[in-house]
Amino acid sequence: MTSNDAFETLCERLGFPGSARLRAILQALMTPEQARIAAALPGSVVDVAARAGVDEDDAARELDDLFYKGVVFPRGDFARRSEYRLARHVIQLHDASLATQQLMVPTHRPFFKKWHDFCLEEMYPAMIGAYEALDAPPTRVVPAHKAIKDLPGVLPEEDFHELLKAQQLIAVVPCSCRFRTSSVEEPCTRHKETLLWVCLQFGRGAEYVLERGSGRRLTLGQALELADTIEEHGLIHMWGNSGAMTGVHTSCQCCDDCCMNAVSARRAGADVGIMWQKSRYEAFVADPDRCDGCEDCVERCPFGAVDMTTDETTGLLTSSVSAEKCFGCGVCVVGCPSGALQMRAVRSPEFIPREFPTPKVAH
Repeated sequence: MTSNDAFETLCERLGFPGSARLRAILQALMTPEQARIAAALPGSVVDVAARAGVDEDDAARELDDLFYKGVVFPRGDFARRSEYRLARHVIQLHDASLATQQLMVPTHRPFFKKWHDFCLEEMYPAMIGAYEALDAPPTRVVPAHKAIKDLPGVLPEEDFHELLKAQQLIAVVPCSCRFRTSSVEEPCTRHKETLLWVCLQFGRGAEYVLERGSGRRLTLGQALELADTIEEHGLIHMWGNSGAMTGVHTSCQCCDDCCMNAVSARRAGADVGIMWQKSRYEAFVADPDRCDGCEDCVERCPFGAVDMTTDETTGLLTSSVSAEKCFGCGVCVVGCPSGALQMRAVRSPEFIPREFPTPKVAH
């Protein structure tokens, strides 16, 4: 197998045959020999060496390097790496190769730029088609803890603090989307990822992060404090679309201007609801008289659900919430200085599925 054939094989296996943009990314990530080895996956080091026609020691060394680069993934124990597979899909390759402290913004701008071009022109359109084919969104919005903590009937699976308490191992890495947009000088308007990482990893996802050295471990106390900061910055907690408290390896803290889901939907004119399920909650103006017309809620809402209306009698601005557009994230409530905005449950507990949907594309 020639090196060019190997790169094309990898493009095909990642779902983008003939993509010059993806090929450029792969060529930046690996040497031609590494491409031949990666194309020989899955399998043990012995099997891959035989298929690629290389020495076993060389195969082990190159696979190890590709593991740290986020291209290949060990099966079983991350520390004792003897069997590998290629990234399951291009989104996993995107996140693993970019969500790491080994890259610097803007030092690695050329690499980030390759990914950015590929995302905008090829990956995002493909994501929309894949998500539209799903029976249910694979991800759900978890409301901000501060917005619902005093309400009756809050379920453990929709209380982000309780979700964190259920995890045995927590780590954090830089958000791949915000690192990428920051590097290409299109930084997030809500949060500076270069100053504070917010992409949370749990269980096996955290084990992967710690073995690679791509992020760092968090205590429960540190994770809870970070979650509160995330809400203050107007980011949205995400979880798998089920009531399971564990089994989710990554919890993105999303925004509307960098997140691959939000941006791909906006560029395609699609409803982000094909990717994200609403929470059981909805923001509403509990006390219009307390609203001082500051418009902070309008700026903070990532779904365009909050607007300002003029009172015909007083001529004062008052906020209003579109129930149809509201996803129940609660970031407007957290950021409301007057306390006029509150949350209320508008859907039954059965709204949260008991089992995860089977996604064809996963974040």
